[in-house]
Amino acid sequence: MTLATKLANLSYNIKCSVNVKPILEPTIKLSVLETHLQKCQNFKQFNQILSQMILTGFITDTFAASRLLRFSTDLLPFIDINFSFKIFTVIDNPNGFVYNTMMRAYIQRNSPQKAMYLYKLMLNNNVGVDNYTYPLLVQASAFRLSVFEGMSIHDHIFKVGFDSDVYVNNTLINMYAACRNLSDARKLFDESPVLDLVSWNSILAGYVNVGNVDEAKFIYRRMPERNIIASNSMIVLFGRKGNVTDACRLFNEMPKKDLVSWSALISCYEQNEMYEAALVLFKKMINNRVMVDEVVVVTILSACARLTVVKMGTLIHGLAVKIGVESYVNLQNALIQMYSSCGAILSAEKLFDAGYSLDLVSWNSMISGYSKCGSVEKARGLFDTMTDKDVVSWSAMISGYAQHDRFYDTLALFMEMQLLGVRPDETTLVSVISACTHLAALDQSKWIHAYIRKNGLKINIILGTTLIDMYMKLGCVENALEVFNGMEEKGVSTWNALIIGLAMNGLVDKSLDMFSQMKNCGVAPNEITFIGVLGACRHMGLVDEGHLHFNSMIREHRIAPNIKHYGCMVDLLGRAGMLKEAEKLIESMPMSPDVATWGALLGACKKHGDHEMGERVGRKLVELQPDHDGFHVLLSNIHASRGNWDDVLQVRGIMVQRGVVKIPGCSMIEANGTVHEFLAGDRRHPLINEIEYMLDEMAEKLKIEGYAPDTHEVALDIDEEEKETILFRHSEKLAIAFGLITISPPTPIRIMKNLRICNDCHTAAKFISRAFDREIVVRDRHRFHHFKQGSCSCMDYW
Repeated sequence: MTLATKLANLSYNIKCSVNVKPILEPTIKLSVLETHLQKCQNFKQFNQILSQMILTGFITDTFAASRLLRFSTDLLPFIDINFSFKIFTVIDNPNGFVYNTMMRAYIQRNSPQKAMYLYKLMLNNNVGVDNYTYPLLVQASAFRLSVFEGMSIHDHIFKVGFDSDVYVNNTLINMYAACRNLSDARKLFDESPVLDLVSWNSILAGYVNVGNVDEAKFIYRRMPERNIIASNSMIVLFGRKGNVTDACRLFNEMPKKDLVSWSALISCYEQNEMYEAALVLFKKMINNRVMVDEVVVVTILSACARLTVVKMGTLIHGLAVKIGVESYVNLQNALIQMYSSCGAILSAEKLFDAGYSLDLVSWNSMISGYSKCGSVEKARGLFDTMTDKDVVSWSAMISGYAQHDRFYDTLALFMEMQLLGVRPDETTLVSVISACTHLAALDQSKWIHAYIRKNGLKINIILGTTLIDMYMKLGCVENALEVFNGMEEKGVSTWNALIIGLAMNGLVDKSLDMFSQMKNCGVAPNEITFIGVLGACRHMGLVDEGHLHFNSMIREHRIAPNIKHYGCMVDLLGRAGMLKEAEKLIESMPMSPDVATWGALLGACKKHGDHEMGERVGRKLVELQPDHDGFHVLLSNIHASRGNWDDVLQVRGIMVQRGVVKIPGCSMIEANGTVHEFLAGDRRHPLINEIEYMLDEMAEKLKIEGYAPDTHEVALDIDEEEKETILFRHSEKLAIAFGLITISPPTPIRIMKNLRICNDCHTAAKFISRAFDREIVVRDRHRFHHFKQGSCSCMDYW
């Protein structure tokens, strides 16, 4: 297209958009043009000036046209970049300045690839490249994080002899640093004949960006002038790496501090969970009359959310309104997050409804807020109305379901997410794995683990720990150990999940061995670790070893035992038959015993037949927690075991009077990817006839094996035959019968039960495992029972 045609097209477009009125004199001077451009207030006025330049032919003056282009790209924000490019195309014989102006405009508007296109155009048109062109090209490469492209530009710079220019060198150092190629950045820095403050700040920023503390410290110490920018960068780095002490020291040593200095240290505190310190520093910042901005307000609102201090958050909200930044979308999101985290969901809702520049983060924050406050249906309603959803949206909704024990909804929404091709992140998978664990959905759990491996997702500490916990709670110890051994990084929570899981599955020696390995690896145990260790001792009645670990927790590791540690020791002593010692320990506790501790002693009394102590402790527990069904039932069973049916009726009458309902036993089993639930005496299952037939077959085989029903488990004054019938309709036995029908050997039959497995079902499961040559795994509310060839992993201790 010829220049005349381009001018004609541009002139036509202008005339179609505005009525052209003469502004410039026929003989235009450059000073007059600049004056009119400086006064230009809108696109219409700019068009009028441009039309006059075209009509008078002044547009063909390269220098005048370059001034017009510079105003359109740099000084008049209402001019669209595409319109500026049209002006560029009509400039006759554009020089290097014109090209540089257009390239700079593209870079500033996040279109660096178009700047590279203009450079190729320059070379094709033999336009001279200067020491301003190459820094722009290097910036374009840095924006694109294209180190290969940047190295090519570097070669051009070397060939044309601009490599000694300090401005060019600084942009190259910055480019290599931005692309995380610190070796070439440092080589260029060390070989530069001239270094200015920008050079030092650029290389320092590179080391800060990659988190190299040692090299950043080295550069910072060597700087001839440590300005505020460099010090602020170091505070940011220290904050990211958790070096709070170094960050504070550097902040206090700075002779001058700006807004970024204060903001960096407040962020440092917030990142390292020192939220109170962040609030204290923010108040000091306000008292020193330092002007705050949106960034620091967002950070401090995050601290308020973590501390759930809604009053302070509301005051900061008022400050944001006062300084005029309340309309910033990041700030609105932080406010929604703060209010919802503090339970002030109505305030969050009001902000959300009134927002006029909301983005995806706003919607996601509101969904999370509704979920945290228990309004799951509102969260789902908002989720369903979203036109665009990202992985965070799905994760927020899936996590909301999991947090409120709506596990079937969790899995259903996850499957919908998969059907739509949305790739889950680690947070989503943690929630889904948690749901699978609660539903005993082993097939789906293994599918999710396979999905993680297939898609190359990194198993971090949180995801790995969740997988270990899942496999342990589903009785798959080998799978859990495989995950543990494959993790590159393990936290104390990872070791805890393994120690507790091994003990829960009856591998007490392995559990205690892992505790020793944990200490040998330099991982300091915490309170939860010792709950796991004492729990391991409790699972096998290791009284002496339990005392040893309890004492070492206090003396060696300086951990004060809490109510749960004492509860483990009481249960350990009680199950070992040391009832008086257990009661004595309760009386010596430095805190008031909770109902769980008394409940452990009550269970031990029933186990060892100490009816006198059991009745006394049972009455105490019923008084302490009159709405707890388990304590009423245990007390009733103790009365029943002594044949005191009047006392049994009295306890049950009290339960009716107080509205206490016994939680029914429920057993869950997964078959062919579907979880099935059974209640005691349940006849609602579609395969109930087949299940009944299998129950009869089980009864016949068990009788041959020598099984005799333990009718003492039925705390009812009825005849023995009725008791046997009731026993054989317990939920575990129904689930086992269903498993024998639907799950082919050698796959184990895995069952999850919401209550403790009763003695009769425990005995029956041992006999069934031998009679049918099947492995049966039952997880009750306390531990796993692995039944195989007539024996149980708990050694009948539980």
